[in-house]
Amino acid sequence: MDTPAELIDGSMSTPTLQDQGNVMDPAPSPKRGYAFWMVFVANVVVDLLSALDLTAVATALPTIVSDLHGSDFIWATSAYSIASTAILPTVGGLVSCCGRKPVLLAFLLFFTAGSAISGAARNMNMLIAGRAIQGLGGGGCISVTEIIYADLIPLPERGKFIGITAAIWALASVAGPPIGGALAGSGAWRWLFFLNLPLCGIAAVLIVVFLNVRAPKTDFRTRIAGMDWIGLSIIITGTMIFMLALTWGGATYPWASVQVLLPLCLGTVAIIVFFYIEIFWIKNPTVPAFIITNRTTLSGYLATFFHGIASMAAIYYLPVYFQACKTASPIQSGIDSFGISFFIPIFSILAGASVEVFNVYRPQNYVGWIMMIIGFGLLSMLEADSPRAHYIGFQTITGMGLGVVWIGPEFPILAPLPFSNNAHALAFYTFVRCFAQTWGTVIGGAVLQNVLSSRLPASFIASFPDRSQLAYTIIPEIPSLSQPLKTEVQIAYAQSTAIIWRVMIGVSGVGLLTCLLMKEVKMRKDMDENWGLKERGKLDVDSENGVSEALASPTEV
Repeated sequence: MDTPAELIDGSMSTPTLQDQGNVMDPAPSPKRGYAFWMVFVANVVVDLLSALDLTAVATALPTIVSDLHGSDFIWATSAYSIASTAILPTVGGLVSCCGRKPVLLAFLLFFTAGSAISGAARNMNMLIAGRAIQGLGGGGCISVTEIIYADLIPLPERGKFIGITAAIWALASVAGPPIGGALAGSGAWRWLFFLNLPLCGIAAVLIVVFLNVRAPKTDFRTRIAGMDWIGLSIIITGTMIFMLALTWGGATYPWASVQVLLPLCLGTVAIIVFFYIEIFWIKNPTVPAFIITNRTTLSGYLATFFHGIASMAAIYYLPVYFQACKTASPIQSGIDSFGISFFIPIFSILAGASVEVFNVYRPQNYVGWIMMIIGFGLLSMLEADSPRAHYIGFQTITGMGLGVVWIGPEFPILAPLPFSNNAHALAFYTFVRCFAQTWGTVIGGAVLQNVLSSRLPASFIASFPDRSQLAYTIIPEIPSLSQPLKTEVQIAYAQSTAIIWRVMIGVSGVGLLTCLLMKEVKMRKDMDENWGLKERGKLDVDSENGVSEALASPTEV
């Protein structure tokens, strides 16, 4: 018998399926037929929709707000991110009690409806409502597709497939801004939303036709009543309040104001209370205690959090350096960011393949964090007049590290867990990543704003009435500035982004320390047949014991 994963970790002693003799000898790689690949394509389309919408719309927002006669585009952005993050804790419970297919289709419907409302918006309120509905759908879709990947692909093989999702996000970070800028510049910004509709239709057809998975057969009322509504109410409310504070901080209100500090404190308390009741009180928790008390799994979540901060800072603020210091257009800045956008997916796939070949995941995490520290250290040396070879080469090393750690934490998160916890664990994983990415943009924006305010001439800053968006308001004006003011502004931007990279060195250093909690746990090559694609001769999940009658094992719990 294998040594219990929890004893290896030095944490909980509750046995898992892995420790009960339910793991057979390494299973051969499953044969993947046409249905699998069509489901995979559908998931990729859904991921692309969510990722591209998030990056493309941000570039076009100034034009959109101007056309709708609005005065502030903060909520057009924040409505999406707050809604998408807040919905994530519910996903694990929803797919477990209602099945993957109907939940994914429901979220896709929300995204489609939000896109239609946003594209047809006649005022800011209608746009904000559409973006919030889009966020509910987009966040839910990303989480459900992660769970479906886990249902269909054994853990050791999953990295090379998840690397494709990393490629999608990297592609979106590069292609999104130019697409948004081009459509906004031509007055066709509504097509940013309307183009989602046929793609949503294609994804929906593929899901309906090919995503035929086993699902619970209990009645709907029983399933819904079994969900952790108390915990969900607390975490959703706490997340929304906390992100509201992040949205207001430094933009609408000063960080030290009561309007920011009060919701920040209330949100923090709500999140702490959520974890407490999940561990000690709730009978059927949204986040089972083992997920957050096993040290290896916990190390994966912590790594995901710090990687989310660093990755979003790199993807979001490297183009700021190019557009400010090199006066690059949005399209050119996307090309200049090719080092990161190209190497993140490549090294995600390589890292995943190495896990499958060597059957270990700790070394990859160490290597990834070290490369991130080196990469951000090199980026912090960039100056306003640094040559192309420097900023391309430096970001390439950063991209390699980001790619490795993009998927690295998923293996320690899932390896110690029984199959029954996969949906909840992955939903929480997606929540942590999205929550951290919000922190990445907030931290980088606060640094950029504060450094520019202190290093630019007061007379120059006074010419921009909207101080809350100073960093982005100045960039379009830089090419037309006269010397020596132009050089002075570009140097200030270079110094500001350099400080962002130094902060990310610290974040990456803390991320490296999470590897100390991580232990190698044997990864299963078999899969949870309860949620796989239906095959001829296999029965649906039994309503009482939650396992397939044709596949049930007496050791399963």
